[in-house]
Amino acid sequence: MNETSDWIAAEFGWTPRKPALFERALSHSSAGTDSYERLEFLGDRVLGLSIAAWLFERFPDEPEGKMSRRYNALVARETCADVGREIGLPERIILGKQAREDGATTSDNVVGDVVEALLGAVYLEGGIGPAEAFIRKAWAPYLDSQKRAPLHPKSALQEAAAARQLATPVYELVARFGAHHAPTFRVRVSIKDAGEAEAEGASKQDAETAAATALLGKLPAQKGSRRG
Repeated sequence: MNETSDWIAAEFGWTPRKPALFERALSHSSAGTDSYERLEFLGDRVLGLSIAAWLFERFPDEPEGKMSRRYNALVARETCADVGREIGLPERIILGKQAREDGATTSDNVVGDVVEALLGAVYLEGGIGPAEAFIRKAWAPYLDSQKRAPLHPKSALQEAAAARQLATPVYELVARFGAHHAPTFRVRVSIKDAGEAEAEGASKQDAETAAATALLGKLPAQKGSRRG
């Protein structure tokens, strides 16, 4: 664990006092040991509170709705996974043989969950200070790149449908397949009299997001607007 402790100290700015806690944070359930799931639960809340406080401080005049859109993009599983890859996390995740062969280290769900589990471990040993310091350093490029509060594809689809006086989008789980620890979900979204689209993702939420994005590109032009 010495090498891993050195890596955590370098990337998170915190030297583990209880290496076993951080080993658990890195352990997938397929490894047959205590997994990261409980620590991920805690770390998710640490991340959420830290991001919310940061946005409240950074955008003092922005209404709740816009801050919520920024928040959702920053705490999204894809963003957490991108942070994990930036710090070289995938190769350090402890996996069972089958999970590794199935490509669990490339899964946004797995990598993102381990990032949150490590935040949970840092919080348990050092409190909110060092956890928040890492978050502000690692998430800064993602916040700085937000020119305006992003609109989630599902919200954008719902707004686009309303603007065209269409029915509300309906999401349907079409299939779930793949390994138990790394499933793939296929979702269909449809709008009555306007079309439908299907997409896949590592979670139902990811698949719904991808399907919404696909259907957005198929909607008819809004009355009174022109597509150039």
